[in-house]
Amino acid sequence: MSILLFLAAWELAPRLGGLFETFIAPPTVVVRTLAEFAENGELTGHILVSLGRASAGFVAAALVAVPLGFLLGSGFRTFERLVNPVLRFLGEINPFSLFPLFILLFGIGELSKGAMIFWVCLWPILFRTITGVKGIDPLLVKSARSMGTGIVTLFFRVILPAAAPSIFSGLKMGSGTAFFMLIAAEMIGASRGLGWLVWNAQVNFQIPRLFAATVVIALLGLSLDQLFSFVERRVVGWRQPSHG
Repeated sequence: MSILLFLAAWELAPRLGGLFETFIAPPTVVVRTLAEFAENGELTGHILVSLGRASAGFVAAALVAVPLGFLLGSGFRTFERLVNPVLRFLGEINPFSLFPLFILLFGIGELSKGAMIFWVCLWPILFRTITGVKGIDPLLVKSARSMGTGIVTLFFRVILPAAAPSIFSGLKMGSGTAFFMLIAAEMIGASRGLGWLVWNAQVNFQIPRLFAATVVIALLGLSLDQLFSFVERRVVGWRQPSHG
């Protein structure tokens, strides 16, 4: 019901005239624009380019952050306490303020966009992994060791499953941040992608295309969140409460 009411208000507002008519495209116009995108195949290309860029930066960040989080959260606690203030400081830096630095170091090509996405994804995954590892119940580890469990088995059967919920939380946060930063990065020095599509529509004052691209971005963000939630339920379903 809330979705229907929202769509009805969205459809009626532009038809009242004035500023609403100038700056807001009704849903029927947006759907028609999306249909035109689908016919000429333009939208599919932009989506694939954006997903490729976001995936590359996100995967690279996960491959670095998860192992580093395990090391800092378990094997190197003293070192983690020493570097934690620096890590927290770096994680709080506004990524948009680093745009000139990334462009200066890596140019305006794909490398700079990947580096931006890597930077913003790294911190939520790293911090949530450290939190998950540090939050493991010591009794679980001691009980496993008392039964003669080896290091490899201990890691894969006790430590990793216990930290998995927190790691998935970081991965979900990182995926959302990756897509958010991707759109901003594609507005600078790009010729394809959803961010470029939004920027191009804005510059040329093509309001229907602007709203159509925005809707696609929102739907992709929701789809990624649901995908990670589905994988999380399958991997760490043991922590879900049972229902009668």
